[in-house]
Amino acid sequence: MSSASTPEALAEDNDLDFTHLLSCVFGIRDHERRTYLTLHNHAGSTVEELAAVLERDRSNVNRSLSTLQQKSLVERERRLLDSGGYVYQYTAVDIDAAKQMLHAALDEWVGAVHDEIDQFGTDES
Repeated sequence: MSSASTPEALAEDNDLDFTHLLSCVFGIRDHERRTYLTLHNHAGSTVEELAAVLERDRSNVNRSLSTLQQKSLVERERRLLDSGGYVYQYTAVDIDAAKQMLHAALDEWVGAVHDEIDQFGTDES
């Protein structure tokens, strides 16, 4: 399968899978998708822990997590440390919730496309 996740590449790809649909529908990049999937096996990870697992720089992982939070694919929880201070722990939303979000986003898009088709050729267009 190609690693491209553009709508055009997905339309031409006969071997679609869930992870590529995540990239296309949510507009996330491959490294963000990998971060999301890795969190399923490492729930409650900190940025530092996740960076070690992914073998990526902490600042890059932090940016990926921010994007995933904006897309509602990752949740962040603050944990107080015994020594004082706190860390953030991240958990990916479960696959069933992600599937529901994918369905909702696609249904919304399809509705908008149907509306555009229906409006084409009317006096308002």
